[in-house]
Amino acid sequence: MTSTPQPRGPVLTPEQSTWFSQLFNRLAENIEQVVLGKDHVVRLALATLITGGHLLLEDYPGTGKTSMARAIAQSVDGKAGRIQFTPDLLPGDVTGMSVYDQSKGVFSFHPGPVFSTILLADEINRASPKTQSALLEVMEEGRVTVDGVTHRVPDPFMVIATQNPVEQAGTYRLPEAQLDRFLMKTTLGYPDPSSTKQILRNAHIRSHHVELDPVVDTRTLQEMAALARMPYVDDALLDYATRLVEATRQAPEVRLGVSVRGALALVRAATTWAAVQGRNYVIPDDLKTLADPVLAHRLVLDPEAEFDGVSAASVIGRILLDVAPPTERTPV
Repeated sequence: MTSTPQPRGPVLTPEQSTWFSQLFNRLAENIEQVVLGKDHVVRLALATLITGGHLLLEDYPGTGKTSMARAIAQSVDGKAGRIQFTPDLLPGDVTGMSVYDQSKGVFSFHPGPVFSTILLADEINRASPKTQSALLEVMEEGRVTVDGVTHRVPDPFMVIATQNPVEQAGTYRLPEAQLDRFLMKTTLGYPDPSSTKQILRNAHIRSHHVELDPVVDTRTLQEMAALARMPYVDDALLDYATRLVEATRQAPEVRLGVSVRGALALVRAATTWAAVQGRNYVIPDDLKTLADPVLAHRLVLDPEAEFDGVSAASVIGRILLDVAPPTERTPV
C-alpha cells in the first residue's frame, strides 16, 4: 500500500482497544470454564455475537453445544432460550402466538423462545422449511411479526443453530438464503484428551447445574459492538476481500459463489477480530483467519465436485493460496 486514504469515521483509540481486548478475553475465559479446550471456537462465537451475527454449528451430539450457548448467555447476563426442532414444530412455536384472553375479551401476544439473548436452535434442519423460515425475519431484522403486529427481540440477540452431520433421515436441507444469514459456521468437535479427562473428573456435576457469574451486562456488550465497528479497513484490504469473493464465483468446483452479503460479513467480522487482538486496524491475516468460517458455508458446490470429495473448506483454502494479499500496511 503506497498511500493510505483517511479513515472514514472515528477509529479506536489505544485505550479503547485495550479495554475491548481485555474484556473480550475475560468473557472467553469465563465461558471456557464450561467449554473446555475449545478456545478458538469460543472466540469465534463471541466475535459473532459482538458483530451482530448468528452462528451455525455442524457437529455431533454431546459435544457441548447447549452448554456453550448457556455459558455465553450467563456471561453477558442475558437469557438463554432453546428450541428442539422436530418435523411437527410450527412457526408459532418459534416466534410466539396470539392467544385469546377470555377474561379481557382480547387477544394477547405470548412471546416464543426467540425472545432471548442467545437462542439455541437445536437440529434446525429437522424442522419443515416453513418453520425454518420463521427464523428468517428475526435473524435479519431482530423482530418478529405476528398478526400484523411487530415485536422487537432483545438486543443483543444471537441464534446458535446446530446440525447433525451424520443423521440425514427426516431432515430438510437449509436453503441457501437461510445459510447466508449465518455470519459464521464452525464446529466444536470432540475435546482433546486432557480436556476429556477434566470433564470426566467433574462427572458428578451436570453441565446445566453450572452457573457462571456474568462478566458484562447487555449495555456493555452493546458498547463493545459499537467499538467493534471502528477498526480501520484500508482500501487495499477491501480490494483483497473483493478478489477473494470473486474467486469463489470463478472456481470451477463452485456452482454458486459468495454473495455481497457474504463479503460484507467478512469485512464486518474482520473489524471485530482486529479489535479482539487489540488493534485499531484490520490486517490481511484477519481476513484469512475468518475466510473459512465466514465464507465456506455460503458456497454451493457443483454436484460432480462433491461426488469427487471436494469440500467448501478446501476450495476456500486453495483460493487463499491463489489470491495474493496486500504485502504492506501503512499504520493509521
